[in-house]
Amino acid sequence: MSKSILVTGGTKGIGKAIILEFAAKGFDIFTCSRNEGELEALKNEIEERFSAVKVYIKKADLSIKEETKAFAAFVKKIAVPDVLVNNTGIFIPGSLHSELEENFEKTMHTNLFSTYYLTKAFTEDFMNRKNGHIFTIGSIAGFTAYANGGSYAVSKWAMLGFTKCLRQEMIPHGVKVTSVLPGATYTASWEGVDLPESRFIDVADVAASVWSAYNLSPRSVVEEIVIRPQLGDI
Repeated sequence: MSKSILVTGGTKGIGKAIILEFAAKGFDIFTCSRNEGELEALKNEIEERFSAVKVYIKKADLSIKEETKAFAAFVKKIAVPDVLVNNTGIFIPGSLHSELEENFEKTMHTNLFSTYYLTKAFTEDFMNRKNGHIFTIGSIAGFTAYANGGSYAVSKWAMLGFTKCLRQEMIPHGVKVTSVLPGATYTASWEGVDLPESRFIDVADVAASVWSAYNLSPRSVVEEIVIRPQLGDI
């Protein structure tokens, strides 16, 4: 039976890079996005490049609790994945003292609450199976305070805390938990910035680090992966 990976927000950026990395290793794919056209394009690309890989897609807005739970139910009807990657996230610039409350709430629902609800949907299955690996894609903004980080930074601090606590809970059950904490990574969110691509982390490097952490023996776990641009933070 083929192994499988669930990656949220898998149609672009880090999420897509992780999907391609694991598809190349023969993993079946589960993913979601708010954009149905991008999902179909991703499915077609993977099936053309990796003909033996099965791809399961569903349109879902994970900032909405009910849609997150519906996506989890959709996946579980097919299989319980071997790997869960909580990658969905948004960044809305702003300062805590002045940003719109709606932006804070949307960011927390998208970044933190989706991670909580989706992880909760699969942890019991992982525990019963005594196997599984949960990755949370955070950010260096999750352990470094800076002005104008706003709700994004708060959400990433919370996600790191969530992942640290979950790691301790899962130790007796054979389930691995890893925080991935990249710095500035070359994705669509940086479009229009007057900096060369070489100044950023390559999404393929983030994906490779996730695969490397996953590919260890059952005796070892990478708890945190911190990746920064070689030339320093932006």
